[in-house]
Amino acid sequence: MTALYIDADACPVKAEAERVATRHRVKMYVVSNGGLRPSQNPLVETVIVPEGPDVADMWIADRAGKGDVVVTGDIPLAAKCVEAGAQVLKHNGEALTQANIGNVLATRDLMADLRSADPFRQGGGKGFTKADRSRFLDALERALRAASRL
Repeated sequence: MTALYIDADACPVKAEAERVATRHRVKMYVVSNGGLRPSQNPLVETVIVPEGPDVADMWIADRAGKGDVVVTGDIPLAAKCVEAGAQVLKHNGEALTQANIGNVLATRDLMADLRSADPFRQGGGKGFTKADRSRFLDALERALRAASRL
């Protein structure tokens, strides 16, 4: 049975994901290390993991597999989930797949190295836009339909 896993820390699309999951009647797990208001939706389970580095990521990676959909901006988590057969989406709707996860992971590592070598090259990324939200909704809709066929 398909499940939707949300890496909830700093996730700007939790409410949108809940609406789509409800429409598809898919169980949704919102995983974080705290600070979230639980949903009253019976299809949504809020999972609070202990404090610690990557504990939420490990919880998701241990459970997500073929037929599931994972929403995360964490590239190492995405790589583990893709390897396990799950469909993975970033918050802007970009799909992370077997075909592109290696390049995305390498780019992430390269940027981390550049930032550590140059203390003035910090932060910066693009802001989250309405277009990103719209792309995410469309991508999640397609991913859940595809997952339900598996």
